[in-house]
Amino acid sequence: MKTIIRYTFLLVGLIGFLTAQAQFNPDKVCRIENGRIIFSVNLKWTEKEQKELSSLFDLDSTLIAQVYHGKSEMKMADETWKVKKVGDNLVELSKPISSKADKTLKTNDVFLMIDKWMNFTGNFTEESVVFGVNNLDRPYVFIYNGIKAQFYLPAFIAAKNVCLSGTFNSWSATHTPMKRVSDGWMADINLKPGKYTYKYIVDGKWTPDPNNKLRERDGEGGYNSVIYCFNHQFELKGYVNARKVVVTGNFTNWNPKGIMMNKTAEGWSLPVYLRDGTYAYKFLVDGQWRTDPANKTVRKDGNGNLNSFIGIGEPYVFKFSSVAGEKQVILAGSFNNWDQSELVMNKTDKGWQLPYVLSPGNYEYKFIVDGLWKTDPVNPFMTENNGIHNSFIALKANHLFELSKYPDARKVIVTGSFNGWDINGYRMIWQDGKWIFPLYLRPGKYTYKFIIDGTWILDPQNKLYEQNEYETNNSVLWIEP
Repeated sequence: MKTIIRYTFLLVGLIGFLTAQAQFNPDKVCRIENGRIIFSVNLKWTEKEQKELSSLFDLDSTLIAQVYHGKSEMKMADETWKVKKVGDNLVELSKPISSKADKTLKTNDVFLMIDKWMNFTGNFTEESVVFGVNNLDRPYVFIYNGIKAQFYLPAFIAAKNVCLSGTFNSWSATHTPMKRVSDGWMADINLKPGKYTYKYIVDGKWTPDPNNKLRERDGEGGYNSVIYCFNHQFELKGYVNARKVVVTGNFTNWNPKGIMMNKTAEGWSLPVYLRDGTYAYKFLVDGQWRTDPANKTVRKDGNGNLNSFIGIGEPYVFKFSSVAGEKQVILAGSFNNWDQSELVMNKTDKGWQLPYVLSPGNYEYKFIVDGLWKTDPVNPFMTENNGIHNSFIALKANHLFELSKYPDARKVIVTGSFNGWDINGYRMIWQDGKWIFPLYLRPGKYTYKFIIDGTWILDPQNKLYEQNEYETNNSVLWIEP
């Protein structure tokens, strides 16, 4: 089984923009085959698309230019790239996979530690997907109890050997052998809730699950099957005479088509996977909107409509200390589109608080205190945009940017590919003899710099850097899974 390293997710995060262009499809650009990294390049791509290719995969623009000038072989940074014409307007640019001991990263040294990159595909997808439901021809071919997942492949009785391979075992062809049962093959593995892609290997032949309608491209002209391990079940009691019941919410962008629920003896139900976070939802019963009668957590949205709410995961408790006998405090932030009425905080003996579940990430927020917007007085971390300051929190932060010295600096910013090189966004604070700023970063490669009172500098504590278009270099950060 060969899988594409999806740098569309890992390096730049341009997937939404690029997939909108039919002629430039990142899923078909890069693959690994026979120990080589291979890029498929269309000679009809515009100059803009060539730049997107260079930026997306961190390929030297000079290398791309030579491809378009008909070169058959190029040597860049002590590595030989070969060009092979495979169609009228299609060429393949390739080089051997290799690791370097040199810690000074050049622009094209992005293909390090290939085995670990392979793991990123599954891990990152599981983390980034918001929700999912399964679509099986036979519901018993996959059973999940919250801990153990049972995969069942009916038929193939004449097969001598069947293995299960997917993102859960790094696409190993031997790690998960299946057991022969009376009418097929079966394997049990422990899995956490989330999204997984997989195939069966039947006597050496890679085969998507014939009983699973959910599939996605594997990058080689075939498909991987997709399965979700559930962590929540929507239930609506009654309405047994209804013709159609769906559930919809902010996880479906409030699409009125929603997700079809299954009829049961007592009403309607639907098992789903939901990433950690807080979700607003409603049922549509034969076209009529209904809040969840079994859920007491109901809030108004910005239009005054009532919605049911659930939280998946551990809540973070936002707190605001009382100082002047406030009558009402509302929490608003990037996590709820800055809604000014939805999250009314609860009054306590010491002030106001609201438990709210969020997935790991970086968030901005403020309190609306009797109609006045206020930053969090006990949180020193802030962002700035056009003179407007917001409090900032990195939930489950996995990296702390640090800059020693410069104690007399008035303003120190950290910026990079993780925030679109915003020159004002992440303002560092001085603490214990250094400037710091925490962030949650998904696995992958990031480039960054510090801005000290308007002057851009590399990270003096980081020996990894790469060239940029201004020939001033950028510091490089790798986040492991």
